Amino acid sequence: MERRELGRSGTVVSRVALGCGNFGGVGSAPAFFGQGTPRDEAFRIMDAASDLGITTFDTADAYGGGLSESWIGEWLASKDAAVRDTIAIETKTFNPMDAGQDHGLSRTRVLRQLGTSLQRLGVERFALYTPHDFDPDVPQEETIRAFDELVRSGKVGAIGASNFTADQLAEAVEISELEGLARYEWVQSSFSLLDQHEAKTVFPVCHEHGLGFEAFSPLAGGWLTGKYRRNEAFPAGSRMTQRPESYLRFADERVYDALEALAREAGERGVSMAGLALAWLLATPDVTVVVVGPTRTEHLDPVREALELTPSPAERDSLGALFA
Repeated sequence: MERRELGRSGTVVSRVALGCGNFGGVGSAPAFFGQGTPRDEAFRIMDAASDLGITTFDTADAYGGGLSESWIGEWLASKDAAVRDTIAIETKTFNPMDAGQDHGLSRTRVLRQLGTSLQRLGVERFALYTPHDFDPDVPQEETIRAFDELVRSGKVGAIGASNFTADQLAEAVEISELEGLARYEWVQSSFSLLDQHEAKTVFPVCHEHGLGFEAFSPLAGGWLTGKYRRNEAFPAGSRMTQRPESYLRFADERVYDALEALAREAGERGVSMAGLALAWLLATPDVTVVVVGPTRTEHLDPVREALELTPSPAERDSLGALFA
């Protein structure tokens, strides 16, 4: 597994990160807390990911209402120091911990949530800490100063941003530079063959400031695995039957045409659609990390395929053009 520095954070991360948003729930949605991947399977997934060379685990305080962080903490505690010391935890805060509870990025809340995350994970510091979304109700400077406090205290190694637009990210970096504060060293955004918008907006900001980029939802909620087919009902228990809002736009004839073309390309290479889609991401120079979110251990098989593939620049461009 190749490793790279994440922006200028000083932290070296595996090119593939384990997304733990399905542990004990489906992301941060209170309606699904207690569901999702059960504890025993989550432990098997973490074991398999570690064996594969994945040393970066991505979570958030609200994933599973706290279960994701708690289970990662239990898994870490069960390992010897040689394993624990290889794992870089990235956690995030913004969403409410349960229905009706507070959310956001005020200084008070950020400091409070960092403390509870440390407790659940049983660690003294995080290598990587991130706002899970942009907060329009709190000035960016207040949030950045809170994160700066955490970096200066040694509780956090470096900070990044998640789900920020290009303008929000550029403003944040400018504030940090003007005020002499810790800056966001990377951005985590949705990016895949089916969702290439950030290449035109966020990538230029990353280039200008030397920021890393983490791609989440690399398989577009399962659309790039081939599970969703033209004129067929969505499979029971799939993302399209649980939290479909972000992916409904893909249900059109042009997308189905592109998916069928991707299936042919994958078949010619003897790999799965998912493996080829992940290989395309790993071959994209602007992508530092690909965050995968398996719900079963076998969902890591496409990662193994992707690590064996090296699309040429021409192949990369050709695959990308299928969905342009």
